[in-house]
Amino acid sequence: MILIDYKDRRPIYEQVIEKFQQMILCGVLEPDSAMPSVRGLAMEMSLNPNTIQRAYQELERTGYIYTIKGKGSFVCNTASVAEGKRRELQRELQGCVDKALLAGISVESLKDMVEQCIECGLKKI
Repeated sequence: MILIDYKDRRPIYEQVIEKFQQMILCGVLEPDSAMPSVRGLAMEMSLNPNTIQRAYQELERTGYIYTIKGKGSFVCNTASVAEGKRRELQRELQGCVDKALLAGISVESLKDMVEQCIECGLKKI
């Protein structure tokens, strides 16, 4: 389900957050579906339950999941989260485009670069 890269410099809880965000935004985890229990996931991944709990708290804070006391954590309807993520990526991309144009890269070269990035990204999915 979730693979941790121990060579990655980021903390494990951040990697867990990122993987769940990807699964939620891609629709692998559907709205209102139950998240794995903290203890169960911690045992499955051989991690400290506090690591998973920290990841879940951050996912809840950012609107990806919600918790019902005594029942567990569930996936939120992420339409608004997905829209926010899209806007964030649009701003980042705009910054990159601005830098490229200021560096003298032509519009055609920039389009080619973006197409190459898309092709490379699709191979990773």
